[in-house]
Amino acid sequence: MNSFKVSIQETSNNSIVKFELNQFITQHQSFEFNNIDEAKASPLAQQLFYLPFVKKVYITSNFVAIERFSIVEWADVQNEVASQIEDYLNNGGIAVEEDATSKKVPITVYAESTPNPSVIKFVANKKLVTATYEFTSIDAAKHSPLATELFHLPFVKGVFIDENFVSITKYDVAEWNDITNELREFIRSYIENGKEIISPDAPEVLENASEKVDAHFETLDDTSKEIINILEEYIKPAVASDGGNIQFESYDPDTKTVKVILQGACSGCPSSTLTLKSGIENMLKEMLKGKVNTVEAING
Repeated sequence: MNSFKVSIQETSNNSIVKFELNQFITQHQSFEFNNIDEAKASPLAQQLFYLPFVKKVYITSNFVAIERFSIVEWADVQNEVASQIEDYLNNGGIAVEEDATSKKVPITVYAESTPNPSVIKFVANKKLVTATYEFTSIDAAKHSPLATELFHLPFVKGVFIDENFVSITKYDVAEWNDITNELREFIRSYIENGKEIISPDAPEVLENASEKVDAHFETLDDTSKEIINILEEYIKPAVASDGGNIQFESYDPDTKTVKVILQGACSGCPSSTLTLKSGIENMLKEMLKGKVNTVEAING
């Protein structure tokens, strides 16, 4: 199992800080505790209530949010709290007992078309994963119970999971009009029942862990770093809205060629070549004048 790592996230309420985890601690359930007595079903929350400044604890999916009393400022204590949560979970501590009663939050899933006619994006009102995962066969999906069950449907060709959506690639034997509602209801019911989406021991696909990404980033040349920053800021949000993902693969300073990896709806999309040439390539040429001649997708 991967080690738990905590990152500190500020919120719009300066009394509340989110301690975000790199993996899930509940099965898409939410719990709110106002005092140590209410927290009997959450050993983690009980531990936190021993801190005199903790007013309320909220636990869901992959983060713990804590509201403080005004006797301290978060800047003075948040690092210690993050370390306490991290150590507690890495030492086998239980976040919430299995039989705990969660706050009922209705699960909604809606279907959204993508530029790829073979792919539809199913968007949930819950965060589903903390990394990006792509599966092209049932064998490759062994670390994802959700993807494995989806592959049992005869028309499912590929599954891509990121943040709060699942992109499904279908075989030509089925029409979206005939299967979209079935898929949407299947995914909604799966999430609502708290079933596991990605196993805790799943390898992080394409070295998507932030520490690995940061370490690799520092070894790159300056132009490669500039390309990655442009992809992250300008390209990835648009690509994600279409149910896909793009990742930097390499930059050749001699040929001035950028190679990228396309995932999800972008992989095999008929319009991906147009997107690369008229969108990404033109943007990189404009923003990095004289440094980029062409952009190639190594899998699209």
